[in-house]
Order: sequence, then C-alpha cells, then structure tokens
Amino acid sequence: MQTRRSFLTQIAATAAVTSVSAPFIRAQTKTGSASLITGTGAHTYEVIHDWLPEPQGLVWGDTHGLAQDSQGLIYVAHTVNTTSMRPESVIVYDAKGKFVRAFGEEFRSGAHGLGVRKEGSNEFLYHCDTARCKVVKTTLTGEVVWTAGYPTANPAYNAKPVRFIPTNVAFAPNGEVFIGDGYGSSRMLRYSIDGKFINEVSKPGKGDQELSGPHGQYVDSRGKEPVLVIADRTNRRLQTYTLAGQHLRTIKDDTKLREPCHFDVRGDLMVCPDLDSQVCLLDKDYKVIAQLGDGIEENGKRGSRRGQSRAEFTPGKFITPHGAIFLNNGDILVAEWLPIGRITLLRKIA
Repeated sequence: MQTRRSFLTQIAATAAVTSVSAPFIRAQTKTGSASLITGTGAHTYEVIHDWLPEPQGLVWGDTHGLAQDSQGLIYVAHTVNTTSMRPESVIVYDAKGKFVRAFGEEFRSGAHGLGVRKEGSNEFLYHCDTARCKVVKTTLTGEVVWTAGYPTANPAYNAKPVRFIPTNVAFAPNGEVFIGDGYGSSRMLRYSIDGKFINEVSKPGKGDQELSGPHGQYVDSRGKEPVLVIADRTNRRLQTYTLAGQHLRTIKDDTKLREPCHFDVRGDLMVCPDLDSQVCLLDKDYKVIAQLGDGIEENGKRGSRRGQSRAEFTPGKFITPHGAIFLNNGDILVAEWLPIGRITLLRKIA
C-alpha cells in the first residue's frame, strides 16, 4: 500500500510541534502511583497504554479499527499476528475492558476500518477488508448481511482496471454509506443502505475537490447541515463535501494536522487519529485545539519505531495512531498501526 511504503520518508519532513501541543507529564494518582497525563485544561487525559489486552492464545497484528455499540460493547479490528495461535480478527470487550468474544477469521490480514450503526431496532458492523478488497456488513456477532466488492457499476472502474481497496466507511442520516477507496484508486464512493452503488463523490488527484489516499471519512452533524469530512491523508489535509457530493472546503495545516486517518464526534468535539504520532481534537471549524500524546520529537524516530518492542516505546507518546473513537462515557480509545498492536485509553480528567 503506497501510503505505508512511503510513510517513513514522508514523516521525515514533518514540521515541529506547535503551541497547542503539550508534552506528557507524570502525576500522582490518589493511590500514590504515577500516571501519564497528556493535554491541558479542559482537554486533559490520563494515558493508559495496552488497556485492552489480547485474549489468551491471540497475538495482536496491526490494530486498525475501533467501534462501540449502544450497549457499550467495544470492537477491535486487527490483522492477527503471524505468531498468533488464534485466528479471529474482531475482538469484543465490555465497557470495562473485559474480553467477551471473538470472531472474523475471514478478515485475517485484511481487517481495517470498522464502523457500527443502528438501523431500526438492530445494530450492524461494517468491515473494510483490505486483503479481499471488499466492504462487508455483518451483525454484531459476524453473520454476513451484504458484501460490496469491486464497483463495476462505476464507469471509472470499468474504463480500465484499477485497484479497489476500501479503508473506511461513513454513514449518512438517510441510510446511505460512503466508502473510501483509500488504498486503491483514491475515490470516494456513495452507496445505498443495501450496498448498491449510487455515484462517485470525488476523483483522485492533488487539487481542490481531488483526493489522494482518502483513508477515512465521517458525516459530521455538528453544524446546521451534515457534511462529509474526508481525511485526505496522502495530501495531508481534510476536505468537506455536501452529502450530494459538492465540494465545500479544503483544510490544511501541516504543523498541527499531519496525516489524518479517520474521525469520530462527541458533542462539539471531533477526534482525529493522526498517523504521524498524535491524536488531535478539532472544533466545529476543524481547527486543531489539542494534540494529544504527540511523539513527533521522539529523537527523530517517529514512525520508524514500528519495529521496536513494547519495552522500547516511550510511555505517554503515540507512534502511529490509526483509529480513535469516543467511548460512551467520553473517554477516547486509540488503536495504533503497529505489527504488535496497541490499544490505548485516554481517560478524561475532569
């Protein structure tokens, strides 16, 4: 995948951290034990690495996608390490982090983006499988509802064969689904609730209204009208569109938002995992108001630290945040693109 193969060279040119960043500090908890703190003021969090441990017999692969259902169950999508004795790629925990169940052997090596949506009285998971090049809608226990594979209904894919490697999904209020071909042809595609192709939102390129590596997207309802926000990762920026596909804005700030991966929203805040060593909080105008756990000054190593062991990681610093969600209680859960995986809880400090 081009964005990953070029990751180490891309980050070498990243700018220095700005004033909204805050280095982690150690603080004493009520029990007297040291804790890691990141952020400042109203956006202060305790950093708890490896909050979700692997169940017995399973070894994390790259931890990619996160979701939480209305009952509080947490879902983690990972590629499964080659040393793992268990094959399941979707691991389920309760709201306190206790293992519940696992499924999804068929997504092994390809488990990537993961989304959950309530439709009527039921909830469903949407899996982006980068190995089998498809989006799969399942029940919360893994029964397949529909599959969207190569978009033959889109003339752009039929003019000449191109890659289709979907990375994430977003959900519109009317039931439609936006699928980002983030590792394939860099197109944003619009589908009906039953998995039928409707149209194309944006084409590949580097100009306004064009995308390169649209790794994640989200339908943001914080304003007067919902808009589609796209993590135009290879172009190192965000773009916004109407749900009908009209381009609205291009937002770029290399020093604060470097390689945006995906989004989640709670109240007025948007969380954005940034592959270049940080987790960002954005306001309604997509301005970065906090950079959490920023590891950009980690001796110039940053993404190269993917090959390090747990003991070599710097506590309180991120390496390659890939997915992040607000939990139902307001805490933030972060999954990192690491071959040995890592799930970190950012526990909100009042």
